[in-house]
Amino acid sequence: MSSENPDTTVKMDASERRSVGVVALISMIRMFGLFSLLPVLSLYATDLEHATPILVGLAVGAYGLTQAGFQVPLGALSDRVGRMPVILFGLGVFAAGSILAGMSESIYGIIAGRLLQGAGAISATLTALITDATRKEVRTRSMAVFGIGIGISFMIAMVAGPLLAAKFGVRSLFWIAAALAVLAGLLLKLLPEIPAVTKRESWSLLPALRPDLLRVDSYVFLLHTIMTATFVALPFLLTRRLGMALTDHWKIYVGALLLSLLVTVPMIMKDHRQGQDRLIGLAVVMILVAQLALTFLGFSVLPVFFALVLYFAGFNFLEAGLPARLSLLAHDDVRGASLGVFASAQFLGAFVGGLVGGRFLGHGRPGDVFFVCALLAGIWLALQGFGKRRDPQGN
Repeated sequence: MSSENPDTTVKMDASERRSVGVVALISMIRMFGLFSLLPVLSLYATDLEHATPILVGLAVGAYGLTQAGFQVPLGALSDRVGRMPVILFGLGVFAAGSILAGMSESIYGIIAGRLLQGAGAISATLTALITDATRKEVRTRSMAVFGIGIGISFMIAMVAGPLLAAKFGVRSLFWIAAALAVLAGLLLKLLPEIPAVTKRESWSLLPALRPDLLRVDSYVFLLHTIMTATFVALPFLLTRRLGMALTDHWKIYVGALLLSLLVTVPMIMKDHRQGQDRLIGLAVVMILVAQLALTFLGFSVLPVFFALVLYFAGFNFLEAGLPARLSLLAHDDVRGASLGVFASAQFLGAFVGGLVGGRFLGHGRPGDVFFVCALLAGIWLALQGFGKRRDPQGN
């Protein structure tokens, strides 16, 4: 499979730029509704009736279970009926889940709403839409824009989530998510005409389960397991160990995210020039070191800040690079299904991460969660080294 040469002068045309921009904006808006809850939901859910540590973790990660279950069928459905109907359906379901959670008074209602949010599983379909609208020569660049957009959404959400929750309550974030889902649906009208993909007659998923694709799927599973578990424990670390008010959490998040871009952006630019396997390994090492720092040095602000810089640098590079890699490896006629398997692994990781975070936070020690995340990063490094293919393109 050929990949984009970073030294060529191929540029995105106007239609490609518009398509990538609109789809990235839709994804940013939708993901803001999920990301804005990460820094506050575990604290909020702890005070709800019947809350236990494991139920709190489930409330944080529940959306990942239904996301994982629906990404493959909705991605495969988009290969047959087209991307737009599936995207509109998913946004509607996401909005319904947000409304349910916003109206709920108990931990069980929050969990039910989060499960319904996740059933609007369109990440794979949005990614497939970008690949439909772009040429292979600009595919990685397009996916990098898409991934960077999600990273920007993540950064804004880390700032806005705690501030909005402090002023209007955590429930307001669910209502905002519902409104943004409606806005995302309206933005579809801004897309230029995109050539229809050849619709598949077969529902077989075997072409989406090739070993090289499953390897990338395992990477994104671990990435989101670690991310969700981290954000179950991190608000407790900042609030209870470091004594930071909830309204001040955004300062450490935005500072760390902005500084991390000094590492992430050069890594994305050098992605193909140095080989993806090497840079993926470097990003995982960053996550591993960050988790160890949070485990053993998480008793003052400065070590926590620099640990988050390392973590965000590794996370954002992988969040952009892994879907780009998979979109190049996947065959055109099963790209929706292949990205569906990828997204299922991603969100299953989010679900498992919520359970891991809730389980190991049970004794009130965030460091236990971070240490487990470090172990998972170590397993990832072992898997990457074991499965590495040494071809000229680093695939």
